[in-house]
Amino acid sequence: MKFGKRLKQQIQETLPGWGDKFLSYKELKKLVKLISSYAPQMMSGSLEYGKAEAEFVYLLNNEIDKFNAFFMEQEEDFIIRHKELQQRIGRVIDTWGPNGSQSSETDCKEELAKIRKDIVDFHGEMVLLINYSNINYTGLAKILKKYDKRTGGLLRSPYIQKVLQQPFFTTDLISKLVKECESTIDSVFPPPCDVERGLVLGSGVAGEGIFRITVAALLTMQEIRKGSSTYGRFSLPPLNLPDQSDVIQSQSLLLNSPIAIP
Repeated sequence: MKFGKRLKQQIQETLPGWGDKFLSYKELKKLVKLISSYAPQMMSGSLEYGKAEAEFVYLLNNEIDKFNAFFMEQEEDFIIRHKELQQRIGRVIDTWGPNGSQSSETDCKEELAKIRKDIVDFHGEMVLLINYSNINYTGLAKILKKYDKRTGGLLRSPYIQKVLQQPFFTTDLISKLVKECESTIDSVFPPPCDVERGLVLGSGVAGEGIFRITVAALLTMQEIRKGSSTYGRFSLPPLNLPDQSDVIQSQSLLLNSPIAIP
């Protein structure tokens, strides 16, 4: 699948409010086509060529500013939500645990059910943000390659070095939160035997909105890491997440696991 179609599909499948935060690939592609149509008349280093390249870089910079603003906003929100979830789990243990002040099993199960739903959403959104970083970086690498190829420019290499230093490209913290979230899943929500034996995609679990979107994002991340046209020194680094099947199973376990009293 061509990147433009993959990006369009990803935007259609992402969370509400995220769609306009992705790379404006179609508009950049049109500009590259326009600049390349004048390339034969413009000598590299000429004033006209410099203006055309400056306009292209200006649009790229605006895109990066958009990525960074959105990514950092989400990252800050995730840090806060992670702390809140840990506090809520702690309160459940303090209230209904072995040394708790209350013994109502019904109230405990209701609160854990709410926490479980919030962890499913939280885990899925973090995976989607990592995918957001991946697909926008890939789009930038592809449009820069297209620009160099069609105009004879040498913009890709120096510009990618700039991209690698951007906040939206640095996903280590989010990957750490994903792993901590999965550790919480393992310790608080024990898996039922039927889920432990293996996940069957296509069951009722896969119909859950955030679960379906997360699976689609994981498949996209796997696909763009295959030997594509951008494979090489401009490729994405290895994905710092558990195996795709493990991430899918984590959400499946959450959606299917029984509520255990601490």
